[in-house]
Amino acid sequence: MSSMYSESGVNIEEGYKSVSIYKEHTKKTMIPGVLNGLGSFASMFRLKDFKDYKDPILVSGTDGVGTKLDLAFRLNKYDTIGIDAVAMCVNDILCHGGEPIFFLDYLACGKLNAEVAGEIVKGVTEGCIQAGCALVGGETAEMPGFYKEGEYDIAGFAVGVVEKEDVIDGSEIREGDILIGIESSGVHSNGFSLVRKLIPDLTIDLNGRPIGEVLLTPTKIYVKPIIKLINNFKIKGMAHITGGGFYENIPRMFKGNFTAIIQKDKLPIPEIFKYIQSLGVPENEMFNTFNMGTGFVLCVEEDRADDIINFLSDEGLKSYKIGHVQAGGEDVCIK
Repeated sequence: MSSMYSESGVNIEEGYKSVSIYKEHTKKTMIPGVLNGLGSFASMFRLKDFKDYKDPILVSGTDGVGTKLDLAFRLNKYDTIGIDAVAMCVNDILCHGGEPIFFLDYLACGKLNAEVAGEIVKGVTEGCIQAGCALVGGETAEMPGFYKEGEYDIAGFAVGVVEKEDVIDGSEIREGDILIGIESSGVHSNGFSLVRKLIPDLTIDLNGRPIGEVLLTPTKIYVKPIIKLINNFKIKGMAHITGGGFYENIPRMFKGNFTAIIQKDKLPIPEIFKYIQSLGVPENEMFNTFNMGTGFVLCVEEDRADDIINFLSDEGLKSYKIGHVQAGGEDVCIK
């Protein structure tokens, strides 16, 4: 039967080999609370072993990498897109104060190459290490005739936890609060359908680097420094700047009717975004598609803003005041 299955395009032996590679990587992510490793039908996590919570709230998120994957195929570089998959999930969880505890991935392809799949999962492992969570399981699906040979898709699912009294939900945001932007590592994992249309040649030089290499830079994971931050300061709201850019994501942190007033001249915009805009993209569409160099936004009380910026600097993150909150409306005003 296995021979007939192999003839249909599914290589069981390559699947076994990939799982063996995965197991070596996932060992590096184990944290207190994980009860079993890869190979079981389901993964188990004992929350009490991780931390002694009084009233824990589970926070979950799922996401993928999108068409950024096409760059990995074309550049034959697979060890960073797994970081993107983790980042897109854990940064979302973080917005409500959730500390990620475990992650699962889903990897699909037309023809499985264990070495390539291993490189992708190596990136997932690195992302989990950066986020401080465990890679506890996942699925690798070989689907000949459905995906093209040589192409892969990856998505992830993460679970985090936060004390109920520490949930950040925007309910304490008030007019006059300050918005702090935290630097991104680049384009992150959004807007790549437009990027690929505008930049078909990945060898173009951008400040001494091939633009493909710049674009493939993995998404910054904000978990560890932000968890430290919220243990030391009152943070009223947080937004992960993903698909929809500033206009869609910043209002998601508000619980009441507020407008985010963003001062454009306070934003240090990296060259990659200036280059993309120079190809004919209107400025408002840039801010509605990309993070423009600001991957995460905090809402804080005005009198603590400078201390928070200094704290983040000590944690290795550049941040800056980018605007303030105004009562009324449910919008973003960039001026």
